Amino acid sequence: MVSLTATILKSSLFSPFTQSTTHGFPSDPITRPFSPSPHTLTVTANVSRKPQNMIPKNPPARQNLYQPFRPPSSPVPPQFRSLDSAGKIEILAGRLALWFEYAPLISSLYAEGLTPPNIEELTGISSIEQNRLIVGTQVRDSIAQSLHEPELIAAFDTGGAELLYEIRLLSTTQRVAAATYIIDRGFDSKKAQDLARAIKDYPSRRGDVGWLDFDYNLPGDCLAFLYYRQSRENKNPSEQRTSMLQLALDAAESDKAKKKLERELNGGEEEEKAKVEEVKAVTIPVVRLKFGEVAGASSVVVLPVCKAEEGEKNVLEAPREINAGGDFKVVEAERGWKRWVVLPSWKPVAAIGKGGVAVSFRDDRKVLPWDGKEEPLLVVVDRERSEVEDGDGYYLVAGESGLKMKKGSVLKEGSVEKSLGMVLLVVRPPREDDDDWQNSHENWD
Repeated sequence: MVSLTATILKSSLFSPFTQSTTHGFPSDPITRPFSPSPHTLTVTANVSRKPQNMIPKNPPARQNLYQPFRPPSSPVPPQFRSLDSAGKIEILAGRLALWFEYAPLISSLYAEGLTPPNIEELTGISSIEQNRLIVGTQVRDSIAQSLHEPELIAAFDTGGAELLYEIRLLSTTQRVAAATYIIDRGFDSKKAQDLARAIKDYPSRRGDVGWLDFDYNLPGDCLAFLYYRQSRENKNPSEQRTSMLQLALDAAESDKAKKKLERELNGGEEEEKAKVEEVKAVTIPVVRLKFGEVAGASSVVVLPVCKAEEGEKNVLEAPREINAGGDFKVVEAERGWKRWVVLPSWKPVAAIGKGGVAVSFRDDRKVLPWDGKEEPLLVVVDRERSEVEDGDGYYLVAGESGLKMKKGSVLKEGSVEKSLGMVLLVVRPPREDDDDWQNSHENWD
């Protein structure tokens, strides 16, 4: 409710046509003195709508968003924080504390303007050792924060900077596992370096021979796989190969890896030798497709694609005649088909007449007669050459577990005379980290 009070002054003027006298004189409305009489007017209004944007009677307390600056805690141990530059240099020069206690003093001196050569001249600690101490301390702190095992941390109190520095590139979880393994095995800095390198390198070796027999989560298995790969670089048999296999066996942690290495040492030589001979006898060209290779090819081949898991029916039903005609070389097939692939006109592919088909497999390990890389692939088959004639060649056949490749000599021993077609080429998908796009040494061009 709002109340307004107004005072109105009412004049006593008369009409000019009305004459009046005052004390015997005529009254002139113009010259007569003006003496208004006041009147008061009160107006009351009810306002029912609540005004907007009004400050509440009891406004809530405003949150204080300002926070004063709090500098990060100093990495320098409390007993050294009061020292000046000369005192810090004295501690470093005399090594008057444990290495991870005086290492932060180096960073503190950097902040005060000293350079690594200055500190080396004043304390005798080389620039390389300064970096090793600083990084080793950071690695030690990360392990201490994630693992509450004082005994493990205390094991690095003496000479631990060199060991911890080598595992600097690992994640925190890997650092903990590696540090535990290093202490348990009594490793020096060189072996710690090999261990860190093996852990970092293991994922990139996916698909290599024996990769699946080792456990990536165990640092010992990663190191064992490194030694196992190095053993394969030596002749079989040889003392160097046996020595590396023994190192791998000593380093391995999982039972699966140990059994694999024991087979290699005790009874796997003949099996491995037979496997290598089989690989050497393989006459199937294997090619890895390059990114953009199809776009840059001067001529291409179009083939229908069948999924291996769909069985032999689709292989037999896929179009056989595919023609390109007209000015624009429009491709026409004898019947409709869902999946097609375009490949460069490599020599083995270009030789296909009628009946060419590409069969896609999800995992090459279930198809190839040698160790695969656990990746999909395409197998180019010539269905016109379904007769098993070449004992050294490979043919596509239907088995109980699906389609697979078998050598002609094996099929002949089983009195198999007819197949789904002869395998002409195996195509791997493009991969950025694989420059060796052609696995076969045969020159097709």
